[in-house]
Amino acid sequence: MNHKKRLIVANWKMKLSNRESINLAEEIVDRFAGMYLNERNIEMIICPSHISLAEVGKIVDRSPIKLGVQNIFYHNTGSYTGQISPAVAHELGAEYAIIGHSEFRKYGKDTNEDVHQKIKAALDNELVPIVCVGETFDEYHDKKTEVIIIDQVTKALEDIKLKENQRIVIAYEPVWVIGSGQAIRHNIVEYIIQIIIHTTIDLDQSFADKFQVIYGGSVDEKNINDFIIGNILTGVIVGNNSLKVDSFMKIVQNIKL
Repeated sequence: MNHKKRLIVANWKMKLSNRESINLAEEIVDRFAGMYLNERNIEMIICPSHISLAEVGKIVDRSPIKLGVQNIFYHNTGSYTGQISPAVAHELGAEYAIIGHSEFRKYGKDTNEDVHQKIKAALDNELVPIVCVGETFDEYHDKKTEVIIIDQVTKALEDIKLKENQRIVIAYEPVWVIGSGQAIRHNIVEYIIQIIIHTTIDLDQSFADKFQVIYGGSVDEKNINDFIIGNILTGVIVGNNSLKVDSFMKIVQNIKL
């Protein structure tokens, strides 16, 4: 598994205006300037709304912080009204792309096949895919978590071939936890992460050193270290708590190295 850096992904969703996004990006760059992210082995990725991507990209470009896009389409150009070109996202400075987030699976009707095609498009455009997988509350309640996770990972990654310098991030996000303020118990997360790891490597042994697994779902400064587990679980996606620089900074500061 790829475990060179701890990944901290700030997913701002559609919760900030363009001006608020610019202000927050500037504040984060200023506040984190003295934290020596590289020395702490942390890679921070900010994923603003698509409308703010260019402006935020200009701000983080002067820092070690990376830019990510919240979604992409699987074609670079064409008559696809409302879609996000992976080529343009890369042109604007994005290095990462969130793919298959539960909210886009719900509202954008992303299927497993859509996720698969978007992963290929991301890789073709020098974007690192952050592939989200996770079960709904009903699936969790019906004890289908393991089946759902294996199915989503398999359909996302089957036939994907990574070049020597390419990698993939897989994010486990239990859908029923996101935005609830109540994180899942870390022992359950660790069990699911092991399923993701084994499923991924079983698909292709060459993935072994080219992917890492992170967690998303009500992460805060108190529980952050429940979701950084050695070389097994090596990062988090932060939603609401990345929208205020103080709460976001506390999360990063509290990571045990």
